Amino acid sequence: MDPTASRTAAPAFTRPLRWGLGLLAVLAIGAAVLAVRAGDDQVAAAALPSTARPALTVTVTQPQRATLPLTVAANGSVAPWQEASVGTEANGLRLAEVRVNVGDRVRRGQVLATFAADLARADLAQIDAAVAEAEAVLAEAGVNAQRARELQASGALSAQQIHQYLTAERTAAARLDAQRAAARLQQLRLGQTRVLAPDDGVISSRSATVGAVLPAGQELFRLIRQGRLEWRAEVAAADLAQIRPGQAVQIMPVGAAPLSGRVRMVAPMVDTGSRNGVVYVDLPPPLPRGDGLPPGGVRAGMFARGEFQIGSGDALTLPQGAVLLRDGFSYVFRLEPEARVRQAKVETGRRVGERIEITAGLDAGARVVDSGAGFLADGDTVRVVERAAAAPKRP
Repeated sequence: MDPTASRTAAPAFTRPLRWGLGLLAVLAIGAAVLAVRAGDDQVAAAALPSTARPALTVTVTQPQRATLPLTVAANGSVAPWQEASVGTEANGLRLAEVRVNVGDRVRRGQVLATFAADLARADLAQIDAAVAEAEAVLAEAGVNAQRARELQASGALSAQQIHQYLTAERTAAARLDAQRAAARLQQLRLGQTRVLAPDDGVISSRSATVGAVLPAGQELFRLIRQGRLEWRAEVAAADLAQIRPGQAVQIMPVGAAPLSGRVRMVAPMVDTGSRNGVVYVDLPPPLPRGDGLPPGGVRAGMFARGEFQIGSGDALTLPQGAVLLRDGFSYVFRLEPEARVRQAKVETGRRVGERIEITAGLDAGARVVDSGAGFLADGDTVRVVERAAAAPKRP
């Protein structure tokens, strides 16, 4: 074979391979150029100012100074001002009639229940007969004693006989006094068959049962004297020094309408277990007509929360809608440049109406999102609008 022919035929076989390698090189160079351009675009995009759409349209506000009342919060129970235990004084008598029930309003001296009085009346009649007999004996002894005194100077009677007549008179008088005392005692026992109310008030409990034979001292009724109730608040020992008799108290019973009261007394002792002292707060007096209890549906035994008004002080406040509660902490959204918001943790204090006190975490010049804060996240962009002015009131 001719060597010259073999040299001329070799390039024909290697030309497609060279073209393939060249095409791959061109593709690799193009991919590198595209990657460089994409990186440059990202860098350029990062360098450009943000034009993100606002997440929400909001209104903003600033903290305001306000004078808020200083209060001491406490919990406690509603209890009767005083209770009277109404029982039986008669012993071994049968209860014949019960005239009142729980919740009845009664007056001082009103008959609440009666016992069977037949036995007491029979005993009184027997004592009256003994009194009449003692009176007759005294009359006879008195006549004999008078005769003895008249004959004492004449000597017709001995000194011993005269002494006996005078002694018999004194003995008869003493027996009459004893029988009269027994009659008065029996009259008292007869009066004890009627159970009377010791004071005005409301019947709070009843254990009297018709037909029962009761011993002396058995309780029949319990009475809330004058229908007066009080709130017995448990106050921490550190706060007791700020509470004085006569201070106003706002009380919020569970299940009843809020009402106002006045401090009547601060207990002289503190419980060694809880380190709390009891403050006695008078509730409003009962209405002239009704169930005899204070207005508002409050009842003895209710649990109640309350606040003692001990003064007032200056505070930094925000609308309650501007403060969010998340994970047990309070937050606000501060408005920063470029219409971005940042979440800031704050500490809150008293709440009065629609305002809440800010005790820490915010200065007086900060601008805070007022409406729509609950839909924002930290770093969101917002559109701020002015709050619409309130329409003038017509006269």
